[in-house]
Amino acid sequence: MTTPTIPLFLDCDTGVDDALALAYLLDVPHVDLVGIGTVSGNIDSTTAAVNTSALLGMVGRSVPVAVGAHDPLGGAYGGGAPHVHGVNGVGGVDLPAGVAAADDPAAELLVRLARSHAAGAGAGAAGTRKLDVLAIGPLTNLAVALELEPRLPELIGTLTIMGGAVWEPGNVSATAEANIHNDAEAARRVLTAGFDLVLVPLDVTRQHRFDDADGDRFIAAGDPLRVALGTMLHRYIDFYETVDHVRRAPLHDPLAAAITAGEVAPTVRETPLDVVTDGAEHGRTVPVEQGPAVRVVVAADAAAADVIRNRILALAAVPA
Repeated sequence: MTTPTIPLFLDCDTGVDDALALAYLLDVPHVDLVGIGTVSGNIDSTTAAVNTSALLGMVGRSVPVAVGAHDPLGGAYGGGAPHVHGVNGVGGVDLPAGVAAADDPAAELLVRLARSHAAGAGAGAAGTRKLDVLAIGPLTNLAVALELEPRLPELIGTLTIMGGAVWEPGNVSATAEANIHNDAEAARRVLTAGFDLVLVPLDVTRQHRFDDADGDRFIAAGDPLRVALGTMLHRYIDFYETVDHVRRAPLHDPLAAAITAGEVAPTVRETPLDVVTDGAEHGRTVPVEQGPAVRVVVAADAAAADVIRNRILALAAVPA
């Protein structure tokens, strides 16, 4: 049986694990990456677009990359995570110049793509389906898109979000995960808007990791893309060694990508969620009694790292 093609919009803040997720998605034959938006998180939204375009160029792929929100709703961008992802977001690795960004801001590109795919699906056109969305950075662009198009939850198919710490500790505070913490108000609006929503939180992403051997495998492939990915992965692991005292890095964004693509099966627990927007628990994702149900991923296939690694190693890159 042929796997149905998934038209996908990726919203990202391209740091190291975003880069790995993008490389994974580009090798999945049934994922049609039709647009990418960038948001400030690991790095500012403009640099995230530069990083994303550079990675696409390294495999000769052309996908519209739209710069999105620089600042969170009602606040100011806090400067990213250079201690985790490097000053340039990709571990200090120099990437070649990429293609120019799309003309539309990220939220406008998302709305336009969602409308066009929903119209095609509604018309029953052969081979068309609603747009799926994978958000692996703060949710500012999604919240702005909701303001532009309140029907967005019904226009898109599934929204998968890497973010939150629901029943486990956070990573930027005792209770909060970085993507949700960096724009808690946007996260609150998105998580309660009624999307067909899958949340891939720290609860599961910490269970699946790459280590130095994976970085060595990528570098040994010899092409510029995988040498860059392997080098940035080693530097990413350097940070996680200071936190977890082992040289292994969680597959936050790549795991969410593999679940979106349907190549890694999740175990989910449904619950409505809310987000704390102030005080000591700012950014905490809280299970509540009422509201739209969210499918929170609590476990995933044990072989998830193998699936992701094999796709990245198989991706056809442009020779040096």
